[in-house]
Order: sequence, then C-alpha cells, then structure tokens
Amino acid sequence: MKAIHLQETDGIEALAYDDVPRPEPERDELLIRTHAAGINPIDWLVCRGLLPHLLDSEVPWTPGWDVSGVVESVGDNVTEFAPGDVVCGMARLPGSGGAFAEYITMTSDEITAKPESLSHLEAAGVPMAGQTAFHALYEEGNLDSGQHVLIHAAAGGVGHMAVQFAANTGAHVIGTASGHNEEFLHELGVDEFINYQEERFEDVLDDVDLVLDAVGGAVLERSVEVVQSGGVVVTLPEPPSEKAVERYHDEYNVDVRFFDVIIDSDPVTLRQVAAHAESGVVAPRVGDTYPLFEVQDALDRNADGHVRGKLVVDLTEGTDD
Repeated sequence: MKAIHLQETDGIEALAYDDVPRPEPERDELLIRTHAAGINPIDWLVCRGLLPHLLDSEVPWTPGWDVSGVVESVGDNVTEFAPGDVVCGMARLPGSGGAFAEYITMTSDEITAKPESLSHLEAAGVPMAGQTAFHALYEEGNLDSGQHVLIHAAAGGVGHMAVQFAANTGAHVIGTASGHNEEFLHELGVDEFINYQEERFEDVLDDVDLVLDAVGGAVLERSVEVVQSGGVVVTLPEPPSEKAVERYHDEYNVDVRFFDVIIDSDPVTLRQVAAHAESGVVAPRVGDTYPLFEVQDALDRNADGHVRGKLVVDLTEGTDD
C-alpha cells in the first residue's frame, strides 16, 4: 500500500511517500481502508520532534490520527463491527498513528459508525477536533444555556466546532479571529465577532462565563481578566503552572483548566460527538483537501496557522503513480 513514512523526527521534510506492507489486524483489531484522514497540529508537532512522549515506537512510522473509512476485515475477537461497516475514529495516543496510509489497523474503542450525514472528508475532521471542543466546553467548562462563552481562534479546527456546539446550547457566543472569517463565523453561530488584528478583546469584553483558549501564551492571562468571578477558562495548547492556576483563582476567582484530548480521548465522547454530527448540530467545514502524496504540504500549511476549518487528506484522489 501507499503510505507516508516519517524517517526521523527532525522536521516535516523528513516525511517520505513510500510503498509499505499492508498491516494485518491482531485478534482485537480491525483493518480499515482509509478514505480520508484529518490534519491536526499534533501531526506536524510530532514530525518536528516536539512531542516525543507521544510515540510508542521508533521511526520509521506513519503519522496521522484522524480517519474515516470502511472496515476491510476484523480480528477474531472483534464483535462490534464487520467488514463493510463505514466508520470514523481517532487512533489512540500515545502511539504511532497510521492514518496517512491506504490502510490502518485500529481497535473497536477507537472508532464509531460514520455519521451518514457526513462525507468521508467531513467525518475525518470530527474525531480529534470534535472531542476536544465537546469535552472542553461541557466536561471542563460546564457550558449551559444563556452563558457568555468566548472562543479564541474560532475559525480553526477546534474553534469552529466549539462555536457550533455552544450556539446549539443556547449560549451567547463570542469569537475571535482575523477579519476575513467574520461572515463564516456568523454563519456558524457567533453572536459577537472580534477581529483580533484590530482590537484587543479585553478592551470590549467583561463578565464572560467561559473561555475556550486554543491560543495560549499571553492570551490565557488576558482571558482571565475578562471572566467574571466564578467563571472558567479552559486552555488547550499547554498546561499552566500550578502557581499560575493558584494565582488566577486567588486574584480573580477564576478556575483555569487544561484539557488534552491526547490524554482524555474516550469512546463515549467520540460517539456523543458523532451523534451530534448525525443530528446536524455540528458539521466540520473542510477548508482544503490534499492527496496522500502531498501530506507534507498540508502539514506545512497547518503549521503556518490561520487555517479555516479542517485540512483533510483525500485518499480517494489516487496516487502520483
């Protein structure tokens, strides 16, 4: 089969497009014919050697964690799925993903039935971003109707899913993004748009109930300042120090929490997110697609930032042969 192989973790340029042996499922695994694979920041971060603790094998190996496809065969112990089932899911982390390939082996708790309302390209954008947005808003942030929620990087992979979840919940949704995303975000459900290139959100906001911070750094500190007493900030890029968390609580009475889907991904949340997609509550927006042999270009673009929605690898486009 064709696959993307990471030769060494020193940069995206170390990726190679190769012929490799097709994997064989173990007794507890399924073999899935990949139709589409989602691009996430973790892909280029791992390729650049920035997240070595997430790997369970030495290079070369195939990156990619989000997948949508069709079950080709199942191991002897698999009872939940059968050949021909259409599924999507997220390969477990830590571990070497395998989604940037024509076939991938996964376990039953890493996948769920693909929402019929979504194409494979759309479904491949659901697992990681959808679980992150859902868990951050509801499990960590306790989002409820009528609350004011501020979503940073609202047009991005996680952000644009979070906007849809929050709008469906009946929250007042505030989104920060660059100016060209204003119409896009209003279409998704943003009530109040802030162009971060032209104004600072802390100059126009206060008494926010919940912040979803997908940016980190100084944005976290600034976000705490606009949250009302008793509110919550859920940050995604990196965990704040215990000292910082204590200071935010003591000075502002704001609870700052870190969420990482890499640690907390679970089959229950995946099924919940898929159900919301099936019912039309959320629909991932595919910003662009790439054939498998152009994965390096896709990762470069994702690393550059400012991507609207999701970038997806289309494995039905064929190869460069």
